Amino acid sequence: FFRDGSDGKKQWINPADVDVQTDERGRPVGATLKADGQPVIIGGTEKMSKSKNNGVDPQILIDSYGADTARLFMMFAAPPDQQLEWSDAGVEGAHRFLKRLWKAVFEHVQNGSNATTAAELSAPLKDFRRQLHQTIAKVTDDYGRRKQFNTAIAALMELMNAMARLPEESNAPALRQEALEAVTIMLSPIVPHVCEALWAELRPGTQLWYQAWPRADESALSVDEIELMVQINGKLRGSIRVPANADKASIENAALSSEAAQKQLAGAAPKKIIVVPGRLVNIVA
Repeated sequence: FFRDGSDGKKQWINPADVDVQTDERGRPVGATLKADGQPVIIGGTEKMSKSKNNGVDPQILIDSYGADTARLFMMFAAPPDQQLEWSDAGVEGAHRFLKRLWKAVFEHVQNGSNATTAAELSAPLKDFRRQLHQTIAKVTDDYGRRKQFNTAIAALMELMNAMARLPEESNAPALRQEALEAVTIMLSPIVPHVCEALWAELRPGTQLWYQAWPRADESALSVDEIELMVQINGKLRGSIRVPANADKASIENAALSSEAAQKQLAGAAPKKIIVVPGRLVNIVA
């Protein structure tokens, strides 16, 4: 934000000193200086610098949201070796995620948990546990080898979204306990204060910094069934589930027996069937 000075130079104004007007889509359409209520010019997004007076005081952010939100936003917004575009909406999003995590732990602790084993899990719960251990493997690699913390955070957010959709079954609480413990440990390098408080609720009487880093369970990563898309003449018409070790003939039979294939072929024999392993079956009518 700036005004043109009498000497022809721009007088840069700090964003904290400006009121911004937005349209119904949240896009800035005007801005005024808080001190005098007079308009200022919106100069667009610029790299933070003293010369442009567009720095953001982290203390204001910390006072409003806490240090952990500030850390989470900055680590999520961009890789550490690249520039990031500051976004108040992004800060709000980071804060909302931490509140969802806090709520998930609170509700889980209030409801209690029960012990179980992976072998007793239903198919939806087994799928989620597979995602959990895939996430552990990814986050471990992102932190240790790739140094890409933003993708690690994104994977943990996806995992929390998946956990929110878990069916209410007798074995679900123990799986939530396993997932919440893993998420808390894996987020602790970025949001240590929140995670320490959450761990005290998940494992009363223990301390987070003494816990070992989670390891991906290879048995949880194994897949019994896979989903393949079914295309008819190149157009997606449905999907089938087949054993992970199904051979080509079995996959073709399953695809031809699907409701989509039966409807499209109307009893006619296919001209050709193309199986792309692990991905799809294309039936040429």
